[in-house]
Amino acid sequence: MTSPMLELRGVCKRFGGLTATDDVSLAISPGELHAIIGPNGAGKTTLLNQVAGELRHDAGAILLDGHEIGTLPPWERVGRGLARTFQITQLLPDETVLDNVTLAVQVQRGHSFRFFADARSDPDAHAQATQFLQDVGLAASASVRVADLAHGERKQLELAVALATRPSLLLLDEPMAGLSFVESQHMVALLRRLKGRVTMVLVEHDMDAVFALADRISVLVYGRVMATGSSDDVRANPAVRTAYLGEDGD
Repeated sequence: MTSPMLELRGVCKRFGGLTATDDVSLAISPGELHAIIGPNGAGKTTLLNQVAGELRHDAGAILLDGHEIGTLPPWERVGRGLARTFQITQLLPDETVLDNVTLAVQVQRGHSFRFFADARSDPDAHAQATQFLQDVGLAASASVRVADLAHGERKQLELAVALATRPSLLLLDEPMAGLSFVESQHMVALLRRLKGRVTMVLVEHDMDAVFALADRISVLVYGRVMATGSSDDVRANPAVRTAYLGEDGD
């Protein structure tokens, strides 16, 4: 039996009297695209932040490829193979598309440098970065400043930067947020091409995208996992339809 790429065991996070994540247990297989859905305030981004190390969980365990990472700072989790994207892109706006990805390539390779000139003068890192840009459909924009990109292109670039760290686990925090219909369709197609290459955990409000992409879905309500299963299982679950999908449970 294949061991989970990501395993959460009874993960909890409290902010004073508010329980944001409540005894969350999940096992996500290598190569799986696992979506986490739920209403606003359900604890989805809080859960991603705990996995990424940006929030310390109060109880439970977080295992990446069988190794406990719950006590590690975020940068050490990146070194163990974890990467994430954000609802609002976090890029270097005054640098080019290629420079942003090249920097990520060099960081993954363990290089240290003080100036961007060090990254720009590395032809091997440039070649690798160009491949990641091709993967996300941005190779033609390599020389464009990030500040001049459209919103959807910035989302593509952030994904390329994450992939350049060669993650085994990729956390995707609402990659469709703020995208037009056409941009969302493009992002769905891009993520579909990446399926199987890297394990992905997707937090997303766009249900069409979730149902098109997810191998399995977990529904989070008030910080607890209400249900986990295939798209058909989740659609057919009366409690999920009542609590989240806004339908009559009959």
